[in-house]
Amino acid sequence: MLAWGSFYRKAIVTLGLAGLVMGAAPAPAPYPTMLRLERARSLGSGQLAAYLASADEPIAVRAALAIGRTKQPAGVALLEAHLRDPRDAVKAMSIYGLGLIASGSDAPALVSALRDPSGAVRVAAVDALGRYEAAKRLPDPSAAAQALLQTLVADADPIVQSRAAIALELFRAEASAPSIAAGLERAVEARNAPAVRRDAMWSLFRGYADRLPITFLRTALRDRDDVVRIEAVRALGKRKRAGERPLLLPMLNDPSWRVQEQAGESLRAIAGKPFTADWKAIPASVHLPALSADPLAALPALPRTIAPGKPKAPSVAGVPNAPLLDPRTAAQMTQPAPGMHPRVRIVTTKGNVYVTLFPEWAPLTVANFLNVAAHGYYDNNRWFRIVPDFVVQTGDPNDDGNGDAGYTIGAEENPLAQGTGVISMGMNYDSKTNTPLRDSAGTQYYVTLSPQYHLDRDFTVFGQVTSGFDVLAHLVESDRVIRVERIADVRL
Repeated sequence: MLAWGSFYRKAIVTLGLAGLVMGAAPAPAPYPTMLRLERARSLGSGQLAAYLASADEPIAVRAALAIGRTKQPAGVALLEAHLRDPRDAVKAMSIYGLGLIASGSDAPALVSALRDPSGAVRVAAVDALGRYEAAKRLPDPSAAAQALLQTLVADADPIVQSRAAIALELFRAEASAPSIAAGLERAVEARNAPAVRRDAMWSLFRGYADRLPITFLRTALRDRDDVVRIEAVRALGKRKRAGERPLLLPMLNDPSWRVQEQAGESLRAIAGKPFTADWKAIPASVHLPALSADPLAALPALPRTIAPGKPKAPSVAGVPNAPLLDPRTAAQMTQPAPGMHPRVRIVTTKGNVYVTLFPEWAPLTVANFLNVAAHGYYDNNRWFRIVPDFVVQTGDPNDDGNGDAGYTIGAEENPLAQGTGVISMGMNYDSKTNTPLRDSAGTQYYVTLSPQYHLDRDFTVFGQVTSGFDVLAHLVESDRVIRVERIADVRL
């Protein structure tokens, strides 16, 4: 993989050599230019279109993502022009960008893309169709749902199957809901890859809980996979049927602490009580595992070179180096790119949590997080929001969920799913619609305790917990982040 410096030089040669030879001003480096335009939600009077048309594949890929993130309607035609691009990565990111804009005008083409030879393209098509349905822009929701069901059943790549299962949750109000629920049940019961079974069960809990046969749920409660059991417990809580309470009582003694927590919450729901919004003390019914030894404790923290104080919004110049995006497979479309990645240690009053960051997918978000940490702004923050089997959240110097550093950063939507142990930026909500406000993130961040795929459409994923997840189990809202310190980068 090229370093960003090499990328800049290569891009300048590709896009601006003629101007240099003729004595004109050097062409601006593509990556920071695209990042600036993306942040401004601007197509740049043809600049992003020119980058998308570049023969340099990584430049075109990144331009497609930037165009999608602007959410400008004029970007649709630019991206549609690359639906038949011979380069898989460019085609995949163009489809993903169309999903972000969500006009719905090209839904039939995206249904056809579910049969593309490239897994990256198929993942992007699944994601885009889900976003179209969420925005109610699908001209024929039934046809899209049936195509996604077929993808769940027949696709050769488990990653694509999993993404299809997740997207099908969004079709719960359509006429095809009964057949979707049946297809998802079969996916859980079949000998599919574990991730496919988990994600199909998540979709059933979220969208089809009332349709599930009790025999199916009884079997799911005994499943070997703790995430399948979690989603079955959630489904029972969502149904709120008093006669099903006895099924949940044994789950309080499940081997998994996450299942135990969710069993307690589902029992509250059946009793007509609200879910726990603030985890101030761990109930006696939850039996937590002992904390593991920290295998990375000896890794030294990198020295802070910034004086403590209030940080400012990140600039494009402060964006860290990152691997190039060039996703040609389903795995490359849904995971961090190969190369060196920054790491941090979140030192808490209960132990250390280690997070690997993904600047290739969320460059400004990662730059902001590292900058805030380097200023010491995260030191001594309280975990002000802990919701059992949902998220732990911090990053507010006021300790109450209402504070930040006085600025916001733009959302950087990406195809990374919010599974267990994902770190994402918190956002403000519209007080009338209770929906997240785009571009409202600042310093607050959260970590998921179990799959929360419904957050994928709005919140920016920028890293993954790689060690110390058991520490999160022991946190309560009186616990604090002692500091966030950067440690040596890691190669993925």
